[in-house]
Amino acid sequence: MMHRHDKLITASAALFLLLGGCARSEGYPSLSIRDSERVTGVIDAAAAAFTPAPATPATLAQLDTLAASARAAHQRFLAAQPTTERLVAGARGSAAGTEGWARAQVAIANLESLRSDTMIALADIDRLHVDAHTGGGDIAETGAALAEINTLVDQQDAVIAALLGQLGG
Repeated sequence: MMHRHDKLITASAALFLLLGGCARSEGYPSLSIRDSERVTGVIDAAAAAFTPAPATPATLAQLDTLAASARAAHQRFLAAQPTTERLVAGARGSAAGTEGWARAQVAIANLESLRSDTMIALADIDRLHVDAHTGGGDIAETGAALAEINTLVDQQDAVIAALLGQLGG
């Protein structure tokens, strides 16, 4: 009759024999890298360089038109700004719904409409920029126009926010 201690010794011996068989290289493939698994070849650094395609004349013409439209809308915004500021200053402290307050609100809405004209051009410029970028084209011109018009919209946003803050609405 085998005791528990004897069974443990027998199981341990069997385990050592089994593990010893795994350690031998007979019948088991090596885990070393095979020649077919090695990466070979030459990288041509000149071939890796990417040169974007220049913007087409049609794209540049469209970009110029859109930027000019945004600049014109911004000039209209700047022209309307002093009148709006005067109306807001006159309505400051007025209750909502009074005539002065309503005139100031309409003037601010006009500025917001002019800002929308600028933003429409900005969205179209952004589309041209994305198309050039995803198509592997040169994005220098579209990126510059995008930054310029985005700055104009940021300025308009700041003016409108300040006027609304002064009016209390």
